[in-house]
Amino acid sequence: MVFNQTAIILIGFQNDYFLKDGALHGALESSEAAGLALKNTVNLIKHLKDTPILLINTPIVFTSDYSEITQPVGILKTIKEIGAFKHGTTGCETVAEIKAFSDRIITVPGKRGLNAFSNTSLEQLLQSHDITDVVFAGAVTSICIDTTARTALDKGYSVTILKDCTTGRSSFEQEFYCEEIFPLYAEAITSSQLTEQL
Repeated sequence: MVFNQTAIILIGFQNDYFLKDGALHGALESSEAAGLALKNTVNLIKHLKDTPILLINTPIVFTSDYSEITQPVGILKTIKEIGAFKHGTTGCETVAEIKAFSDRIITVPGKRGLNAFSNTSLEQLLQSHDITDVVFAGAVTSICIDTTARTALDKGYSVTILKDCTTGRSSFEQEFYCEEIFPLYAEAITSSQLTEQL
């Protein structure tokens, strides 16, 4: 893995997940665990911001009537019912800690579901920078992280998922995915292990 062929893809670092009054804050394993994942991610960005590594933010944002959700089931049904990630609301905004690096992080709009490649220019951005390795951080581990990471693998990228920079719906889920699921198709490591590899 080398800096100029690696991208770190941030998923779900938005107020509706990470603020205490966020619409989906209760969906994450715990405030402490979610906060730690965010803190570790911010520390990683600080460490890498002066390198050639590509930093990408892929927020999920819906229109006011959620017309993009044509089959409202599971988490997407919940998002629609409680009005999460709605365009123009504080909840859909990227958390301040990540937004502080907006001059360094490229935001890719258009994510309307579980997969950051769907309906976005993410793949074109990766290709234009000759990226071969993608690294994932964010929420939720079992949903958007897993879905996007599997798609990245299918598209031919080498995939790494940061165990200490992701957060799930429960500690059991987080541990299960990091120890049993991700190693089946990706490298599951910590942010400190990543910096050692680069």
